Amino acid sequence: MAELASSETKRRGGRRLVLVTGASAGIGAAFARAYARRGCDLALVARRADRLEALAAELTASHGIEAIAVPADLSLFEGHLPVLAAVAARGREIDGLVNNAGFGIAQSFTGAPWARQRDFLMTMVVNACGLAYGVIPGMVERGAGEIINVASIAAWSPGVAGNSLYPGVKMLAVKFSQALDAEYRAKGLRVTAICPGFTKTEFGAVAGVQQIMDQAPRAFSQTADQVAEIAVTANARGRVVVIPGWHNRLAVALMRGLPEPLVRAIIAAGSAKYHLGE
Repeated sequence: MAELASSETKRRGGRRLVLVTGASAGIGAAFARAYARRGCDLALVARRADRLEALAAELTASHGIEAIAVPADLSLFEGHLPVLAAVAARGREIDGLVNNAGFGIAQSFTGAPWARQRDFLMTMVVNACGLAYGVIPGMVERGAGEIINVASIAAWSPGVAGNSLYPGVKMLAVKFSQALDAEYRAKGLRVTAICPGFTKTEFGAVAGVQQIMDQAPRAFSQTADQVAEIAVTANARGRVVVIPGWHNRLAVALMRGLPEPLVRAIIAAGSAKYHLGE
Protein backbone atom coordinates (compact mmCIF):
# COMPACT_ATOMS: atom_id res chain seq x y z
CA MET A 1 0.00 0.00 0.00
CA ALA A 2 2.86 2.38 0.79
CA GLU A 3 4.32 1.81 -2.68
CA LEU A 4 0.95 2.52 -4.28
CA ALA A 5 0.55 5.72 -2.28
CA SER A 6 4.05 6.81 -3.27
CA SER A 7 3.25 6.21 -6.93
CA GLU A 8 0.02 8.18 -6.71
CA THR A 9 1.82 11.18 -5.25
CA LYS A 10 3.88 11.32 -8.45
CA ARG A 11 0.73 11.98 -10.44
CA ARG A 12 -1.24 15.19 -10.54
CA GLY A 13 -4.81 14.41 -9.53
CA GLY A 14 -4.23 10.78 -10.52
CA ARG A 15 -3.47 11.74 -14.12
CA ARG A 16 -0.99 9.71 -16.13
CA LEU A 17 1.99 11.45 -17.77
CA VAL A 18 2.79 10.82 -21.43
CA LEU A 19 6.10 11.94 -22.94
CA VAL A 20 5.95 12.89 -26.63
CA THR A 21 9.06 13.60 -28.70
CA GLY A 22 9.02 15.80 -31.77
CA ALA A 23 6.01 17.48 -30.17
CA SER A 24 6.46 20.99 -31.59
CA ALA A 25 4.56 20.27 -34.81
CA GLY A 26 2.98 17.66 -37.05
CA ILE A 27 2.29 14.17 -35.78
CA GLY A 28 3.97 14.88 -32.43
CA ALA A 29 1.68 17.82 -31.69
CA ALA A 30 -1.28 15.71 -32.79
CA PHE A 31 -0.30 13.00 -30.30
CA ALA A 32 -0.10 15.64 -27.58
CA ARG A 33 -3.62 16.80 -28.37
CA ALA A 34 -4.95 13.23 -28.52
CA TYR A 35 -3.61 12.43 -25.05
CA ALA A 36 -4.70 15.80 -23.64
CA ARG A 37 -8.25 15.04 -24.78
CA ARG A 38 -7.99 11.84 -22.76
CA GLY A 39 -7.03 13.75 -19.64
CA CYS A 40 -3.34 12.85 -19.57
CA ASP A 41 -0.56 15.15 -18.43
CA LEU A 42 2.18 15.71 -20.97
CA ALA A 43 5.93 16.17 -21.24
CA LEU A 44 6.52 17.76 -24.64
CA VAL A 45 9.99 17.30 -26.13
CA ALA A 46 11.54 19.06 -29.14
CA ARG A 47 14.24 21.59 -29.93
CA ARG A 48 11.92 24.56 -30.57
CA ALA A 49 11.21 25.83 -27.07
CA ASP A 50 8.87 28.61 -28.20
CA ARG A 51 6.56 26.18 -29.95
CA LEU A 52 6.63 23.77 -27.04
CA GLU A 53 5.74 26.48 -24.56
CA ALA A 54 2.87 27.68 -26.73
CA LEU A 55 1.47 24.17 -27.16
CA ALA A 56 1.87 23.40 -23.45
CA ALA A 57 -0.03 26.56 -22.54
CA GLU A 58 -2.77 25.80 -25.07
CA LEU A 59 -3.34 22.25 -23.85
CA THR A 60 -3.18 23.18 -20.19
CA ALA A 61 -5.83 25.86 -20.69
CA SER A 62 -8.07 23.77 -22.95
CA HIS A 63 -8.04 20.48 -21.08
CA GLY A 64 -7.17 21.27 -17.48
CA ILE A 65 -4.10 19.04 -17.55
CA GLU A 66 -0.45 19.76 -16.81
CA ALA A 67 1.67 20.08 -19.92
CA ILE A 68 5.35 20.81 -19.49
CA ALA A 69 7.84 21.82 -22.17
CA VAL A 70 11.16 19.97 -22.18
CA PRO A 71 13.40 21.57 -24.83
CA ALA A 72 16.01 19.02 -25.87
CA ASP A 73 18.14 17.99 -28.84
CA LEU A 74 17.77 14.25 -29.37
CA SER A 75 20.48 14.24 -32.02
CA LEU A 76 23.10 14.56 -29.27
CA PHE A 77 24.95 11.64 -27.70
CA GLU A 78 22.91 10.43 -24.69
CA GLY A 79 20.38 13.13 -25.57
CA HIS A 80 17.63 11.14 -23.89
CA LEU A 81 19.18 11.47 -20.43
CA PRO A 82 18.43 15.20 -19.87
CA VAL A 83 14.83 14.52 -20.93
CA LEU A 84 14.37 11.77 -18.37
CA ALA A 85 16.14 13.89 -15.74
CA ALA A 86 13.88 16.89 -16.41
CA VAL A 87 10.75 14.80 -15.84
CA ALA A 88 12.18 13.16 -12.73
CA ALA A 89 13.15 16.58 -11.34
CA ARG A 90 9.46 17.47 -11.35
CA GLY A 91 8.70 14.39 -9.28
CA ARG A 92 6.88 12.69 -12.14
CA GLU A 93 6.91 9.17 -13.56
CA ILE A 94 6.42 8.45 -17.25
CA ASP A 95 3.37 6.28 -17.93
CA GLY A 96 3.43 6.61 -21.71
CA LEU A 97 6.08 7.29 -24.36
CA VAL A 98 5.62 8.36 -27.96
CA ASN A 99 8.85 8.13 -29.97
CA ASN A 100 8.00 10.45 -32.83
CA ALA A 101 11.01 12.77 -33.31
CA GLY A 102 12.62 12.45 -36.71
CA PHE A 103 13.37 13.95 -40.10
CA GLY A 104 14.36 12.94 -43.62
CA ILE A 105 17.51 13.47 -45.69
CA ALA A 106 16.64 13.66 -49.37
CA GLN A 107 20.28 13.56 -50.52
CA SER A 108 22.46 10.59 -51.39
CA PHE A 109 24.24 9.00 -48.44
CA THR A 110 27.56 10.83 -48.90
CA GLY A 111 25.85 13.89 -50.35
CA ALA A 112 24.98 14.99 -46.84
CA PRO A 113 27.64 15.54 -44.15
CA TRP A 114 28.26 12.52 -41.94
CA ALA A 115 27.23 14.67 -38.97
CA ARG A 116 23.75 14.96 -40.51
CA GLN A 117 23.48 11.18 -41.05
CA ARG A 118 24.77 10.57 -37.53
CA ASP A 119 22.21 13.00 -36.09
CA PHE A 120 19.51 11.11 -37.99
CA LEU A 121 20.51 7.83 -36.34
CA MET A 122 20.91 9.40 -32.91
CA THR A 123 17.45 10.97 -33.10
CA MET A 124 15.49 8.12 -34.61
CA VAL A 125 17.31 5.08 -33.26
CA VAL A 126 19.75 5.57 -30.39
CA ASN A 127 17.90 8.10 -28.24
CA ALA A 128 14.48 6.66 -29.09
CA CYS A 129 15.71 3.31 -27.78
CA GLY A 130 17.35 5.10 -24.85
CA LEU A 131 14.05 6.67 -23.82
CA ALA A 132 12.33 3.30 -24.00
CA TYR A 133 15.15 1.77 -21.94
CA GLY A 134 14.73 4.51 -19.36
CA VAL A 135 10.96 4.28 -18.93
CA ILE A 136 10.32 0.53 -19.16
CA PRO A 137 11.60 -0.47 -15.68
CA GLY A 138 9.20 1.95 -13.98
CA MET A 139 6.32 0.78 -16.15
CA VAL A 140 7.07 -2.84 -15.29
CA GLU A 141 7.24 -1.99 -11.58
CA ARG A 142 3.83 -0.30 -11.78
CA GLY A 143 2.39 -3.08 -13.94
CA ALA A 144 1.25 -0.73 -16.70
CA GLY A 145 2.60 1.48 -19.46
CA GLU A 146 2.35 2.29 -23.13
CA ILE A 147 4.88 2.97 -25.86
CA ILE A 148 4.13 4.11 -29.40
CA ASN A 149 6.96 4.13 -31.94
CA VAL A 150 6.22 6.13 -35.08
CA ALA A 151 7.37 4.03 -38.03
CA SER A 152 6.21 4.30 -41.67
CA ILE A 153 4.99 2.21 -44.57
CA ALA A 154 8.49 2.96 -45.91
CA ALA A 155 9.61 0.17 -43.57
CA TRP A 156 8.52 -2.26 -46.31
CA SER A 157 10.00 -0.22 -49.15
CA PRO A 158 13.22 -1.29 -50.85
CA GLY A 159 16.10 1.13 -50.63
CA VAL A 160 16.30 3.68 -53.44
CA ALA A 161 18.34 6.81 -54.08
CA GLY A 162 17.94 9.39 -51.33
CA ASN A 163 16.82 8.93 -47.72
CA SER A 164 19.33 6.09 -47.62
CA LEU A 165 18.78 5.18 -43.96
CA TYR A 166 15.05 5.88 -43.74
CA PRO A 167 13.49 2.50 -44.69
CA GLY A 168 15.91 0.59 -42.48
CA VAL A 169 15.33 2.85 -39.49
CA LYS A 170 11.56 2.56 -39.86
CA MET A 171 11.71 -1.24 -40.10
CA LEU A 172 13.83 -1.23 -36.95
CA ALA A 173 10.99 0.68 -35.23
CA VAL A 174 8.58 -2.06 -36.30
CA LYS A 175 10.78 -4.96 -35.19
CA PHE A 176 11.74 -3.18 -31.96
CA SER A 177 8.07 -2.71 -31.13
CA GLN A 178 7.33 -6.37 -31.81
CA ALA A 179 10.24 -7.43 -29.60
CA LEU A 180 9.15 -5.16 -26.72
CA ASP A 181 5.62 -6.52 -27.01
CA ALA A 182 6.94 -10.08 -26.80
CA GLU A 183 9.05 -9.23 -23.76
CA TYR A 184 6.72 -6.99 -21.76
CA ARG A 185 3.07 -7.58 -22.70
CA ALA A 186 2.64 -10.04 -19.84
CA LYS A 187 4.02 -7.38 -17.49
CA GLY A 188 1.33 -4.87 -18.39
CA LEU A 189 2.95 -2.88 -21.21
CA ARG A 190 1.30 -2.10 -24.53
CA VAL A 191 3.67 -1.37 -27.42
CA THR A 192 2.60 -0.19 -30.87
CA ALA A 193 4.39 0.71 -34.09
CA ILE A 194 2.21 3.09 -36.11
CA CYS A 195 3.11 3.02 -39.81
CA PRO A 196 1.53 5.97 -41.65
CA GLY A 197 1.93 6.77 -45.30
CA PHE A 198 1.87 10.29 -46.68
CA THR A 199 0.74 12.62 -43.90
CA LYS A 200 0.17 16.37 -44.10
CA THR A 201 2.91 17.79 -41.86
CA GLU A 202 6.03 19.99 -42.05
CA PHE A 203 8.16 16.93 -42.88
CA GLY A 204 8.64 17.96 -46.52
CA ALA A 205 9.70 21.47 -45.60
CA VAL A 206 12.32 20.21 -43.17
CA ALA A 207 13.62 17.72 -45.73
CA GLY A 208 13.80 20.44 -48.39
CA VAL A 209 11.27 18.88 -50.79
CA GLN A 210 8.08 20.74 -49.89
CA GLN A 211 7.95 22.62 -53.19
CA ILE A 212 8.19 19.35 -55.09
CA MET A 213 5.49 17.78 -52.94
CA ASP A 214 3.19 20.75 -53.51
CA GLN A 215 3.54 20.33 -57.27
CA ALA A 216 2.41 16.71 -57.06
CA PRO A 217 -0.40 16.50 -54.49
CA ARG A 218 -1.23 13.02 -53.25
CA ALA A 219 -4.59 11.47 -54.10
CA PHE A 220 -4.58 9.71 -50.74
CA SER A 221 -3.25 11.28 -47.58
CA GLN A 222 -4.08 11.57 -43.91
CA THR A 223 -3.87 14.35 -41.38
CA ALA A 224 -1.58 14.18 -38.39
CA ASP A 225 -4.62 14.17 -36.09
CA GLN A 226 -6.05 11.12 -37.86
CA VAL A 227 -2.77 9.21 -37.53
CA ALA A 228 -2.38 10.06 -33.84
CA GLU A 229 -5.97 9.16 -32.98
CA ILE A 230 -5.70 5.81 -34.75
CA ALA A 231 -2.41 5.06 -32.99
CA VAL A 232 -3.63 5.90 -29.48
CA THR A 233 -6.83 3.89 -29.95
CA ALA A 234 -4.95 0.92 -31.38
CA ASN A 235 -2.44 0.95 -28.55
CA ALA A 236 -5.25 0.91 -26.00
CA ARG A 237 -6.58 -2.20 -27.75
CA GLY A 238 -3.20 -3.93 -27.60
CA ARG A 239 -2.42 -3.84 -31.32
CA VAL A 240 1.28 -4.00 -32.15
CA VAL A 241 1.78 -3.06 -35.82
CA VAL A 242 -0.80 -0.65 -37.21
CA ILE A 243 -1.04 0.65 -40.79
CA PRO A 244 -3.68 3.39 -40.88
CA GLY A 245 -5.82 3.67 -44.00
CA TRP A 246 -6.83 1.07 -46.58
CA HIS A 247 -4.64 2.73 -49.23
CA ASN A 248 -1.56 2.36 -47.02
CA ARG A 249 -2.40 -1.26 -46.22
CA LEU A 250 -2.77 -1.94 -49.95
CA ALA A 251 0.58 -0.28 -50.64
CA VAL A 252 2.29 -2.45 -48.03
CA ALA A 253 0.61 -5.59 -49.35
CA LEU A 254 1.88 -4.80 -52.84
CA MET A 255 5.41 -4.04 -51.62
CA ARG A 256 5.46 -7.33 -49.74
CA GLY A 257 3.75 -9.42 -52.42
CA LEU A 258 5.13 -8.25 -55.75
CA PRO A 259 8.58 -9.33 -57.01
CA GLU A 260 11.23 -7.11 -55.45
CA PRO A 261 12.82 -6.00 -58.74
CA LEU A 262 9.43 -4.69 -59.86
CA VAL A 263 8.81 -2.95 -56.54
CA ARG A 264 12.28 -1.36 -56.65
CA ALA A 265 11.64 -0.06 -60.16
CA ILE A 266 8.24 1.39 -59.23
CA ILE A 267 9.48 2.99 -56.00
CA ALA A 268 12.61 4.35 -57.68
CA ALA A 269 10.57 5.97 -60.46
CA GLY A 270 8.09 7.50 -58.03
CA SER A 271 10.69 8.79 -55.60
CA ALA A 272 13.24 10.13 -58.09
CA LYS A 273 11.81 13.66 -57.98
CA TYR A 274 12.35 13.81 -54.21
CA HIS A 275 16.04 12.90 -54.48
CA LEU A 276 18.12 16.07 -54.24
CA GLY A 277 21.25 14.27 -55.44
CA GLU A 278 24.65 15.07 -54.01
